[in-house]
Amino acid sequence: MLLSLVLHTYSMRYLLPSVVLLGTAPTYVLAWGVWRLLSAFLPARFYQALDDRLYCVYQSMVLFFFENYTGVQHGGIYVKRSAKFNEKEMRNKLQSYVDAGTPMYLVIFPEGTRYNPEQTKVLSASQAFAAQRGLAVLKHVLTPRIKATHVAFDCMKNYLDAIYDVTVVYEGKDDGGQRRESPTMTEFLCKECPKIHIHIDRIDKKDVPEEQEHMRRWLHERFEIKDKMLIEFYESPDPERRKRFPGKSVNSKLSIKKTLPSMLILSGLTAGMLMTDAGRKLYVNTWIYGTLLGCLWVTIKA
Repeated sequence: MLLSLVLHTYSMRYLLPSVVLLGTAPTYVLAWGVWRLLSAFLPARFYQALDDRLYCVYQSMVLFFFENYTGVQHGGIYVKRSAKFNEKEMRNKLQSYVDAGTPMYLVIFPEGTRYNPEQTKVLSASQAFAAQRGLAVLKHVLTPRIKATHVAFDCMKNYLDAIYDVTVVYEGKDDGGQRRESPTMTEFLCKECPKIHIHIDRIDKKDVPEEQEHMRRWLHERFEIKDKMLIEFYESPDPERRKRFPGKSVNSKLSIKKTLPSMLILSGLTAGMLMTDAGRKLYVNTWIYGTLLGCLWVTIKA
């Protein structure tokens, strides 16, 4: 009986994070919308000082942050993985940011999709592609694609300051040197992943080749470095070097003091909305129409 209760309680560990995330979603969308509206009228130095910079990254993906230091602009250029790359649309979008002097970080995923070791067809196709073109075959990352990276750099080379090469590994997801799929958001929130290792390498823009074929080789070399680093991370015979990246490390704990205020504020605002008829109507309408408009917007932009 006691064991059954423990197992049942453990199976319910996903409930609270799910309720908080989904239940406060309309409140977050409304608060974000109000803040974006206010930011259009407030001085830039005011809302940039309060800007919350949040970057979502996935396992083994090399993120390239094209950096311009003066603050951050949040947005996106939508693409379909299966569709033909629309270079003209991407150039026009980036050029509009540059012409407007928009301060931003542009994030690119050169692999094109999230690495999943269990999807052997994706990895095999990536390795075959590299072998056909005389490139080094990679084990822990996919062969990078060059088009979006080259277009971004070409459009922004006179505007950006640097490129950051970022790698993320979730500890606890390897099995005897064999990686598994990265945790879901729910698993992450429920501490299925005890640690996240992030390696960052700053690259000055003068060290990046501008011609596309030269940049292709340069980008693949960056992935070769990353692949060797991941092999060392997962498979090193030296326990002192396993499960850690080279170089100086800084430990940063995600304490409850950093997360509790946000949860209390969003939960309080949500509870306040649900206590009135008008608030409940706004809450439900935001759920329904926000979801429909969001899906429509992504479909159109993609």
